[in-house]
Amino acid sequence: MTEIPNGKNSLKREIGLLDAIFLVVGSMIGSGIFIVGADITRHTGSPFWFIAVWVIGGVMTLIAALSYGELSAMFPRAGGQYIYLKEAYNPLVAFVYGWSLFAVIQTGTIAAVGVSFSKFLAYFVPGLSEDLVLFNIGSLSVSPAQGFAILLLVFITYINTKGVKGGKIIQSIFTATKILSIAGLIIFGFIHLKTEVWHANWSNWKFQSLSKSGVFTNYPSFPALAGALASALVGAIMSYEAWNNVTFVAGEIRDPKRNIGRSLLIGTVLVTLIYVLLNLMFTAVLPLHEIAATEKDRVGLAASQVIFGIDGTIVIAILIMIATFGCNNGLILAGARVYYSMAKDGLFFNKVAQLNKHAVPAFALWLQCLVASLLCLSGKYGDLLDMITFIAVLFYVLTILAVFLLRVRRPAAERPYKAIGYPFLPALYILMGSSFCILLIIYKPGFTWPGLIIATIGIPLFYINEAFKKKSKSV
Repeated sequence: MTEIPNGKNSLKREIGLLDAIFLVVGSMIGSGIFIVGADITRHTGSPFWFIAVWVIGGVMTLIAALSYGELSAMFPRAGGQYIYLKEAYNPLVAFVYGWSLFAVIQTGTIAAVGVSFSKFLAYFVPGLSEDLVLFNIGSLSVSPAQGFAILLLVFITYINTKGVKGGKIIQSIFTATKILSIAGLIIFGFIHLKTEVWHANWSNWKFQSLSKSGVFTNYPSFPALAGALASALVGAIMSYEAWNNVTFVAGEIRDPKRNIGRSLLIGTVLVTLIYVLLNLMFTAVLPLHEIAATEKDRVGLAASQVIFGIDGTIVIAILIMIATFGCNNGLILAGARVYYSMAKDGLFFNKVAQLNKHAVPAFALWLQCLVASLLCLSGKYGDLLDMITFIAVLFYVLTILAVFLLRVRRPAAERPYKAIGYPFLPALYILMGSSFCILLIIYKPGFTWPGLIIATIGIPLFYINEAFKKKSKSV
C-alpha cells in the first residue's frame, strides 16, 4: 500500500446534473421503504408519530445534504466524504471511514439489497426461495436467494467495469421507472382509501408501543420514550442511507462544484416527499395494528394486495425488484471510487488505484464485489444493516462538524457554495445525530458495539500500513 502517482488514464466527467440526481434517488430507494414501517409502527403506536419519524429522518438527511454541499464544492474530487474527513481531520480518521465503508457500510448494504432482489424474484421463480438450501459449507447453509444475489452483484459489477456511461444509463432508467412506479402505487392507494380505516388510525395521536397482537402500551418514562424514538428512527434513517454516494463520484461529475450540491438538495427532497406520501398511503388502506403485525414486516406487499387484490403480490414484487436493482447499481458504481481515492493516497492496495481502459477503477469494483459476495454467503446481512445506521450517522456527524472546523482553519478557502442555514442547521444535525447515537448506545447496544468494533479495527490497520510504507521507503 504505497503512494500511487496519477496514471495515463483519468476519470472521465460523464455524469450530468440529472444523472447525479438519479444517483442520489436511486441509491436511497431500495426495499427498506416497503418493510421497515412495521417496526416503526410497533415503536410509535400512532400514525402521527409513524409519519413524524419519516419526516424527522428526511429533515436530518436534508440538513446533512445541505452541509455536504459546501464540502463538495470545496473538494470536488473522487472519494467525497473520505476526502472531506481527510482534509478536516487527518488520514487516520479518513481511513477508518473508508475501512468501515469497505468492511460493512457499503458492502453490507450491497449484500442485503442483492438478497432482497432475489427474495422477491422468488415469487416468479420459486426455486430461488430463501427457505431452500442450495448447498452447505460446514454448518453454514446457503440458499438459492443468496446464490442468485451473488450472480446479480457480479453482473452489475461487470457492467460498471465497462465504463461509467453504462452504469449511468442503467441508473437513470431504473430510477426513473422506480419513481414513476412508486408514484403510481401512491395514487392508486389514495384512490382506494378506506374512510373507516383512515379515521380509526388518525384518531390515535399518542406515542406508545404497539405489539403484533394489537396491544398498546404506554412507555414508563421519558428516557424509555426517547429510546423508542431512536429505535424507530433506525429503520427510517437506514432507508434514507446512501444519499451521500454522489459525493464519491465527484471526479466524474460535470461542474461538480455546483452539481453535487444541487443533486443532493433535489434528490433528498424528492425522496423525503416519496417516503412520507407512501407511508401516509399505508395508513389510508391498512389498519395500524395490521401494519405492525404484517407477515415478515412486508407492509408494501400487504398494502398492494389491498389495492390490487390477488395481483398485488406481482405488482409489489416487480416494484421492489426495480428498486433494488437500481439501488445496487448506484451503490456498486459509487463505492469503488472511495477505495480508489484511498489507494491513490497510499492507504489501500496499489492495484485499486489503477483505472482500466474504460477509465474506471475495475479492480476496486471487483474487490468490493468479492467482499459483498462473502457477506451474502454469511447470512448476516440483516444484522449488518442494523449496525450500519449507527456507524453511518456517527461519520455524518463528524463530517458536518468538519464544516465548522474548516470555516475556522481555512477562512479564505474558496467556497462556491455555502451550507444553507449555517451555523444553526449544521449544529442542529450534530445535536440530533449525536443524540441518536447516544440513545442507541444506551437502549440498543446490539446495534452499536459490533459496528464500533468493526470501525476501530481500522485504527491498527492504518498504523500497520504506515509501518510498511516507512519500511519500503527506507529500503
